[in-house]
Amino acid sequence: MIYDYIIIGTGIAGLNAARLIPADKKVLVLCKKSPWDCNTFWAQGGIATAVDDVDIPVHIQDTMTAGVNYNDKEAVELLSKKSLKAVKNIIDAGLKFDLNDKGELAYTKEAAHSRSRILHADGDATGRMIHVFLLEQCNHEMVTNAVVNDLLIEDGICYGVQFFTSETEQRVVYAHNTIIASGGIGSLYRYHTNSTAIAGEIQGLIAHKGLKLKDMEMMQFHPTVVKGTHFARKPLLSEALRGEGAHIVDENGYRFLKDYHKDEELAPRDVVSRSIFDYHKKTGLGVFLSLDMFTKKYFMKRFPNIYSNLKDLGYDLPAEKVPISPAFHYAMGGIETSLDAKVKGIKNLYAVGEVACSGVHGANRLASNSLLEGLVFSQIAVETSLKENFKISDENYTKNIKSYTRNQEIDKKIKNNLRKIMWKAASIVRDTKELEDALFEIEEYLQKDVGRLLFLRLLTAKAIIQSAINRKESMGAHFIRNKS
Repeated sequence: MIYDYIIIGTGIAGLNAARLIPADKKVLVLCKKSPWDCNTFWAQGGIATAVDDVDIPVHIQDTMTAGVNYNDKEAVELLSKKSLKAVKNIIDAGLKFDLNDKGELAYTKEAAHSRSRILHADGDATGRMIHVFLLEQCNHEMVTNAVVNDLLIEDGICYGVQFFTSETEQRVVYAHNTIIASGGIGSLYRYHTNSTAIAGEIQGLIAHKGLKLKDMEMMQFHPTVVKGTHFARKPLLSEALRGEGAHIVDENGYRFLKDYHKDEELAPRDVVSRSIFDYHKKTGLGVFLSLDMFTKKYFMKRFPNIYSNLKDLGYDLPAEKVPISPAFHYAMGGIETSLDAKVKGIKNLYAVGEVACSGVHGANRLASNSLLEGLVFSQIAVETSLKENFKISDENYTKNIKSYTRNQEIDKKIKNNLRKIMWKAASIVRDTKELEDALFEIEEYLQKDVGRLLFLRLLTAKAIIQSAINRKESMGAHFIRNKS
């Protein structure tokens, strides 16, 4: 059997694509773990959108400024101009965003935005509410615990996907169209805010196929995650907290960000993260998020999940300051796509969401543009594929099918070492020698007999490190202190 579509991923981009595909199409949705285990589910802050036609050029400029004008301006214009329709579409389908006292959409502000244009749902559970809504809308066949290990590509055509269904079993499926919406690379880093299912194997697979990855050095670190927990995935303190008045202070209460940027807490994320990194390194002082400008009643209503989660960790909010540090958050780089969401060089392969790089985010993503990107470009991918109506051959395609080993005994140790390597070399501030040392170590690991998934992760890590070495100048999220 040949599916009309295979969708890899169950975040906002994958599920919105599934929602928009006509009901008469045969669709298979592949989920790496459970459908809940994705970054969309954890997104707190909200979804950005132009508020009206007048706001479109302002939103475009804010996005370009945050991305230090390295963005593809056509991609940014496309994102903003389509934002109103994309958000209205999902509201009309039944998603409910929070309203103000007048019963109107309640927009809030976040760092680097010129005005309030962020929509949120259930206070600080926007991603979760969107995710639940989209899952309820998904009536297509779905396979969970499906770990993709190969794309069947030949002569510029993608014929289908091969994936693990267990430690030893593999399955092959064919489709006229394949949409990759598998997310970023968070688990490559020692400290991150991502779902643990997100590890970047697909990006490595794309590199292995000789297709292009773009801007892989552009990795965003969220400045405010809770410091001191024992897990790699760190609890996130939403950008919206600072957008609504929270302050970053040292252990003496000093708001040191004013020494780094005129916008202080509302500076772009890369600036805030580097400022925290630099200030702590220079002074040795702890860094905290101060929330005491909020009343408890307001805080519990506006940020109920943050309140509950930190209460479980022993914090009395908003009275108590929370120790913070940056952690990996979002990949601006990814699979190079054209503005119609197609993977360059392949007729029927699409990439949307964080796994893709259309150039829309430039060197640093503007807060809350990620959920919007997932909505807009998934819609574009579906529209493009329906218009092109490409069909693969009905003959069984077996030339590229291979049997892979999922894991090897040495994999766990190498995975842990790889996370440490990436955190040291490709983190908030980079050093040329450390990057070169990291590349050497990764190359050595690639020569070992590792499992298929670790092999693909190593290829992704290599692409990030190599891109960082190639980028000699500091730019946005890529800041290099020792240039060769």
